[in-house]
Amino acid sequence: MSLKQTREFVITKGVDEYFINLYSAAKFVLRFFNEVLRPPYEGKEIIKQCYEIGYKSFPLISLTGFITGLVFTKQSRPSLAEFGATSWLPSLVAIAIIKALAPLVTALIAAGKVGSNIGAEIGSMRVTEQIDAMEVSAVNPYKFLVVSRVLATTFMIPILTCYTGFVAMMGAYLNVQTNEMTSFVSFFEQAFEKISFLDIFSSLTKGIVYGFTIGIVGCYKGYNATQGTEGVGKAANASVVMSMFLIFVEEILIVQITNSIRG
Repeated sequence: MSLKQTREFVITKGVDEYFINLYSAAKFVLRFFNEVLRPPYEGKEIIKQCYEIGYKSFPLISLTGFITGLVFTKQSRPSLAEFGATSWLPSLVAIAIIKALAPLVTALIAAGKVGSNIGAEIGSMRVTEQIDAMEVSAVNPYKFLVVSRVLATTFMIPILTCYTGFVAMMGAYLNVQTNEMTSFVSFFEQAFEKISFLDIFSSLTKGIVYGFTIGIVGCYKGYNATQGTEGVGKAANASVVMSMFLIFVEEILIVQITNSIRG
């Protein structure tokens, strides 16, 4: 086989694998929407996953959100001070946190913590043939493992987004109060003066979309893991990387749609 033929073969093989993987991912997502509406419903497993994903993420989310609000406020003050506009700081911080930082920071933290856990957990069950054993024992592993985790991430990420926004605003208030001696009521009145219902709705929509993305990507990578323990590590890593990439793409699309509605 000549060098040219070899290159053509490699390129053709790569294109074929890409479209096969794309078809497999689309089929996996469509199966979720098909299974989620059919009984039996794994209520206990969904609640358990909500606890694992939501409650156990609170310490990390609390620290990250508080530091985000504090640091953003601290870095924004010098720029506004040059124009004598430090009174705009509460509004600026609220717009940045509620519109962008809260959902984005929450999603990226969850992609790293939750997405990798889901990919590794389901991946280890795949390579140790536990999923095959569930199928033999007349249990639907897709509904038990995938549907429950995707629903849990879809429910909990918006809640964590709201919590991150609250904690970040408290960090911002602490910085503003220390430097300008602004009262709590005055700070939040100024902060939410420029925030509309569309901004809040957009932020929650981002949380829902990001949560679904993190759950479905982690489950897909874990469910299709191969090559033993090495495949488990690859599934966990791929879950994080792919989730973060899709989150940024979705951020662009949702912002564009929101601006179109507003304008």
